[in-house]
Amino acid sequence: MSYVMVALTVVAAGLAIVPLVAILGYLIKQGAGALSLEFFTSMPKPVGEAGGGMVNAILGTLILIGIASSVGLPIGIGAGLYLAERGGTRLANLVRFLADVLNGLPSIVMGIFAWEFLVRPIGHFSALAGGAAIGAMMIPLVTRTTEEMVRTVPQSLREAALALGFPRWRTSLQIVLRTALGGIVTGVLVAVARVAGETAPLLFTAFGNQFFSTKLTQPIAALPLQVFVYAISPYDEWHAQAWAGALVLIALILIISVISRFVVRSKHGRAND
Repeated sequence: MSYVMVALTVVAAGLAIVPLVAILGYLIKQGAGALSLEFFTSMPKPVGEAGGGMVNAILGTLILIGIASSVGLPIGIGAGLYLAERGGTRLANLVRFLADVLNGLPSIVMGIFAWEFLVRPIGHFSALAGGAAIGAMMIPLVTRTTEEMVRTVPQSLREAALALGFPRWRTSLQIVLRTALGGIVTGVLVAVARVAGETAPLLFTAFGNQFFSTKLTQPIAALPLQVFVYAISPYDEWHAQAWAGALVLIALILIISVISRFVVRSKHGRAND
């Protein structure tokens, strides 16, 4: 019976990775031909001209991720630390419930919310609004991950720090948070990978830009937006660029995921030593 269960779990694991392998293989087949040095260093070209690249979208994506991280990470990590250290209070229970609800919130709803409160009052789209929108999506995921990682820190470590005269806030920041840092970094990277490919919130906030722009107060290009615009166009040249952009985007997410796995293994290796 044990062999049957092992075989079933192996089959289930194989079936789980089939969609990923199929998507990755198809992206490589469709998009690899359009990848070149020009793709990473040149601006998009007008319809009818061969070549061109997405350097503006690649840089815009990195800028948006930077803004999102500066918005979402401090709030998420702080909230998660509070939930782990003060988990029994009414406020903690409310924050935990809201974080779980926000984790399941459709991204387009977050985009509409950001448009109403960040874009409409100002009167124009901007990179800041786009970064804030996807940064807000990072908060609940980072919060819950931080809480779970901080809970794994032994209580004896807290008691030892308090016995040495450390105040509670210093114990939480310098002892507990530092001990759980490996797991928190993993959660942060997973959150970044999750929001890096979001399109719906950016349609309502960053909007996209066919020109090279790094101004935070103006619309900015992003890989998900560029892929979306090119994919729905009737031009074959843009379709090829869209496949290449999608391949670069999934490669970026894959790299972030691999880094997170490496961080986890390094953390476990040090713990075993």
